[in-house]
Amino acid sequence: MRSNTVREKVRSGQQTFGCFMGMGSPTIAELLAHAGCEWLLIEMEHNALDMAEVEHILMAVNGAETIPMARIPSADPVFIQRALDVGAMGIAVPMVKTAAEARAIVRASRYPPQGTRSFGPLRASQYTIDYEDYFNQANDNLLIALILETQEAVENLEEIAAVPGIDVLYIGAFDLCLSMGLNPFDMPLPEIDAVIERALAVGRSGDVAIGIGSGSPEELRQRAAQGFTFLGYGPDYQLLLGSLRPGVEAFRQLGAGCKD
Repeated sequence: MRSNTVREKVRSGQQTFGCFMGMGSPTIAELLAHAGCEWLLIEMEHNALDMAEVEHILMAVNGAETIPMARIPSADPVFIQRALDVGAMGIAVPMVKTAAEARAIVRASRYPPQGTRSFGPLRASQYTIDYEDYFNQANDNLLIALILETQEAVENLEEIAAVPGIDVLYIGAFDLCLSMGLNPFDMPLPEIDAVIERALAVGRSGDVAIGIGSGSPEELRQRAAQGFTFLGYGPDYQLLLGSLRPGVEAFRQLGAGCKD
C-alpha cells in the first residue's frame, strides 16, 4: 500500500492543496492530478455517481502522486467500506453532528481490533496482490475528514475534534449558514466568521487539521494566511466556468462592437 502523503502532511501540521470534483469525469480527474493537486475529493453526495464510476475516476488518478478521496453520501458504514475497498485513500463524511457519530465513522474505517471494517479490499489491495500489506497499513494510512456544516456540530466542535482518528474538519459554509438560519449568499457573515475562528483555534490546540474551500488564488492565499491547512480549490466545474465566462463576455463585447 502506498503511503498517504497527504495524511502525513496533515498530521504534521503542514498545508496541503487539492480540489473537489463534482463533474464525475475520469479525464478531468487525470488532468487535475497531473496539474499538481495533492489530493482530489470525488463528490458522491450531490451528484449521480455510482461506485463503478468512482472506481474509474480512481483508476484515472493512478498515474500521478495525487491522493484520491471520496466525499461519501452519508456516514453509513456501507458507503465507507465500498469507497475504501475500491481504492479511495480517504473519505469526507457530511452532516456529522456529534462525537459519537465521529467515533462510529472511525470504527467503520478501521479493521479489527481497532474497528469493524469488513475485509475485502479488492482494488485497494491491487486485486489481492497487496493483501497482507494493505491489511497491515490501512488503519494508519487512510485520511478521515468530517464536514462541519450544522449548528449541532458547532456546539460539539471540541468533542468531535478530540476523537482519535479524525484527521480533518472541513468547513461546509453553505450548509452551515442554512443550519443557522442564514442566507449563504450574504456571506461573509459574522456568525460564520466566528465559527471559523473557533475551528481554527481548535485546530491549533489539537491534532486535527481545519479545511475550507477557495474559489480564487486570492482567496486561497487569504485562507492559508488565516491558518487553514487543508486547502480546497474549485470545485472543478467552478474552475471551468471561471475560465469560460471571460471568453463568453469577450465574444459578446465583440458582437456589440460590430453593430451597424
